[in-house]
This record gives sequence, structure tokens and C-alpha cells, in this order.
Amino acid sequence: MATEYGAYGDPPWRDAEPQYPGQPYRGGGPSRYEPPPPSRPRRRSPARTAVAASALALGLIGLVISLIGVASEVMPRTFTAGQLRQITDWEYGRSWRTLPAARIFPASVSYQPPAVLDTSSPALTARRIGIAAQSGCQAATDADAARVLARDGCSAVLRATYADGTDSYVVTVGVAVLPSATQAESADTALSAAAPVGGIQPGVDALAFKNTAAAWFTDPRRQLSGSVQSGTYVALWTVGYADSRPREPVSGDSYGAGEMTSAGTGVAQAVLAEVGAPVPPPRCPGTPGC
Repeated sequence: MATEYGAYGDPPWRDAEPQYPGQPYRGGGPSRYEPPPPSRPRRRSPARTAVAASALALGLIGLVISLIGVASEVMPRTFTAGQLRQITDWEYGRSWRTLPAARIFPASVSYQPPAVLDTSSPALTARRIGIAAQSGCQAATDADAARVLARDGCSAVLRATYADGTDSYVVTVGVAVLPSATQAESADTALSAAAPVGGIQPGVDALAFKNTAAAWFTDPRRQLSGSVQSGTYVALWTVGYADSRPREPVSGDSYGAGEMTSAGTGVAQAVLAEVGAPVPPPRCPGTPGC
């Protein structure tokens, strides 16, 4: 018996076919296909916009920070003024530990003659007599000098004695080791300004050596004393006669005072030219952690 749907396997009703755009409607009634209304763009809420803007800003800030970090790694490193002073003081402080004693105290040094002589006079020479073992600052200086050095952090004193070319004068020079150039300058200024004790400036103790021109050189025979400074070092010097004469005023003897002063400062400056030689300015090749 036939049905409205047809036999098994016959096509279904025409109205059962889905309608698609562009496909003509086969039925007799009005088309049931209506195109969807045009979609409207979804408006982002102000809160979501603010969050996105913040995330973008944070990302840009992170990128800038990363670029700055990379630039700091590849650009040459710079030091602050305090770091420069500290590094320079370290470099100065290495000298007395690494240089041999014979380098710090040369076997022979030259110095300028006193101003009372003709300026065309040749340079004078002093020879080294002996070098003492390293000693403490208090043990190698008189009481007033020791107080000044202790105040500025003196850690050691290196001493040697020289005699002039005629064996008339002997000079003991003591290199005081200070922690920094600033403290060395402070100590040198204080020593230079100190009031004389017994007619002599506070300074280094005399250093005698048996069977030499300095055999008689003791503290009571010191005639003049002084100091000079370079880097983290203060070179204290004292000078006296090579014979056994006791201390006597030399202010009335312009030549004697001038030659003693030239010998003392000349030897001290020659010693500082070695141990207190200027160090090159700190520099960095630009590698990380240089």
C-alpha cells in the first residue's frame, strides 16, 4: 500500500530538504530560510582595556630594563670617586709587600746639593749602609711621631741607614705604611707641624750599624728630622754626624743645615720614588666583572 512518503528508498519529502542560500525554494509556501542578522563587534569593557594597557606598559618597561642591562654589560665600566681612591690605595699598598728590600732602599741614591751651593754643582750621592728588619710603628719612631702615626692607622715601618759620599753625615729613613693616601697626607702634615722636642722634629729613631760610618748614630745624636709623603707612605728621615759628637744646634751653620736637609730629604725622596711610585689610574676593559 502506497503511503504519502513513498516506498522504501524513495526520496523524502521535498520539504524535508534543508534550504541553503542560493538554492531555490521547492515548496509552495514562503521560504523558511532567513539569513542571520549581521553580527555586531563586541565592545571591550573599560576594565579589560585598562588591564591590557597595563600589561603592555609593563612589557615595554621590562624590555627597556633588559636592554639597559645588556648595555651595561658590554659598555666599559666606570668607577665612582670613592672606588677610584680605594683601588688606587690598594695598588699603592701592594708595593711594600711585593718589592724586595734592596729595591725599596737602593744601594746608592743621588740628591741635589743644598741651595747655598752654586746651582751648577753636581748631584751628591749617598750609599746604603744597612737595612733593618720590619718593625712596628711605635718601636721605630719617637713617642710624638708614634702617636701621630697610630692615629692615622700606621701598620709597619721599614728602615735603612745611608751615609753621604764623604762619610760626614748619616741618614736613617723610615717608610711608614698607612692605609690610604688621605691618612698618609694627614700624618705628614701633623708631623711637619709638630713642635720640636729637644730641638728636633718628631720622627724616626736613628738606626746604627756596627763597624760602619753609622756606628755612633743614636737618637741623642740626631741633628735634624723631617718627612715627605707619596701615595700611602710617609718617609720619615733623620740625619746626624757620622762621628760621635752629640746633638748641637746647626741653625747658625747655613751650609751644614742645608747639606743635612738636602741629604735627609734627598734620601727619603729617592726611597719613595720606588715604594711610592705613582700607580696608573684604575681602568676596566669593559668585560663583565672586570
